[in-house]
Parts: sequence; C-alpha cells; structure tokens
Amino acid sequence: MGHEYCGYVEEVGRGVTSLKRGQFVIGSFFASDNTCPHCQHGYQTSCEHKTPVGGAQAPRLRVPLADGTLVATRDVPNADHIPSMLALSDVMGTGWFAADAANVKPGATVVVVGDGAVGLLGVLSAKQMGAERIIAMSRHDARQKLAREFGATDIVTERGDEGVERIKQLTNGVGADSVLECVGTQESMMQAIKSTRPGGSVGYVGVPHGVALDGADLFFRHVRLLGGPAPVRRYLPQLIDLVFAGKINPGKVFDLVLPLDQVAEGYRAMDERRAIKTLLRPSGN
Repeated sequence: MGHEYCGYVEEVGRGVTSLKRGQFVIGSFFASDNTCPHCQHGYQTSCEHKTPVGGAQAPRLRVPLADGTLVATRDVPNADHIPSMLALSDVMGTGWFAADAANVKPGATVVVVGDGAVGLLGVLSAKQMGAERIIAMSRHDARQKLAREFGATDIVTERGDEGVERIKQLTNGVGADSVLECVGTQESMMQAIKSTRPGGSVGYVGVPHGVALDGADLFFRHVRLLGGPAPVRRYLPQLIDLVFAGKINPGKVFDLVLPLDQVAEGYRAMDERRAIKTLLRPSGN
C-alpha cells in the first residue's frame, strides 16, 4: 500500500551523495542500489539489494538506497506536471515496460489487454514507440475515451476466446505483433498469448493471480514472453524528459483527487469503477 510517490527532499542521510534538500524527486516501488549487475542490465527490481518501498500514503516517506532509487528532476515541476510525475513512479513506468517487453516497434500492430491505469498508459507508451495500430480491450466508456486520446485506433469489448477471435478478425487472421498484458488473470494471460502472432511478443505486467501456462501449448505458439515487476528506475530519466517536453501527459489517468485523510474513499471509488486512479494530496498541498 502506498508505493507511488514523488516530492521534495527534506532531509538527506549521511551516506547519500547525489541528492540535496529542496530537490524534487521521483522513485520506484522497489529501492535499488543501481550499481549491481542486475541494475546495470536495467532490471533494478531484481537488484541484489532491493527492498520494497511502501508507506507513501503519508505526509513524509523515508526512501532507502536513495542514491540509486531516486531521480531528481532538472527543474521543479509546476503544479500541472505533478500528476504526471506521480504517474511515472509506477503506472507509467509499468506501462512503458510492458510495451518495451512486448518489443513494440514503429509500424507495429499492438493489443493492450486491460483498461486500468497501467493498460491505458501502455496505450500511450505504444503510441510513443511508434505503433501504427493500437487495439485497446475495454468495456468502459470513460476508459475507452481516454484510450483513444492516448492513441488507440480500435476498441474491442469482447473478452476471452471471443476477444481473441475479434483480434484475429481485425488483423486478417494473423494476430498482433505485440501484446501488453496488464491484468494478471488466467483469462487475460491466455487472451494475450492467443492474440499474438507467431514470432510476436507478450509483455506481461499484471501481477499474476492463479496463472498457469501449458508448456506444450506454449511451445508450438512461437510467442516470446517477458514481464515481471517493472524496472521503473531504468525509464525514469527518459520519461521525466518526455513530460517536461510536453510529449506525454500520463497524469490524465488521475480522474479523482482527494486529501490524504480520505484515502479509503479513493480506494472505494477505484474498486467501484467510479475512478480510474486516485491522487492523494497531503494536507495543505
């Protein structure tokens, strides 16, 4: 709970060398040293010294391994940029990883399974990476509208095997080059795999809940799979630059803003699908 955060540095530990008070920083949901072999390969969420970061739904947060975890922005963002900076901490970074893991290339046909904040920002990521056709799978009008705004060219409301069949119809029986799985259920994972053409790729970032794959079935599909907890730290410098340049506005997924003491209502609104994502502001901000 509370693993997405951005804000101003108020105090710096004795061992921290790259940060100073007053800087605006963004971090990830895993702290990492950003120096170990796994970090150097771009997988900071597999850092040899990783530790989860939680408790960010509070006025202040202590971030361990600060030199490797936090990225300071070159300028203090204005108020309009704050929602987007917060989105980078998880959902935008995760959507970007899903697209990267799915090997999205210019001119590609991409399918996004899931219309939560991560799925919607997967659409935005695929658009930024040059995808020509982006098929968003969604049954919710407000989310469909935002998916279109982020770059979706088609909307598919069907799920499961019916959804797969609809994807095949839209791609002349071939399937998609890249599929982003952003849910984490058995149905969504199989929908993603079956919607991918032979030789295509699935980037899966939905936290798995009861997902089991048939090895023999997968063997004959010739589909690449790459996923896991997103190494957000790898992408933060690039994504920060895109926000400052006005090329992306991922903060649009925050369609409900509440004070910190109404956090329960924020979760309730998301659970009841009255909100895509809630942004919490500490008192006085």
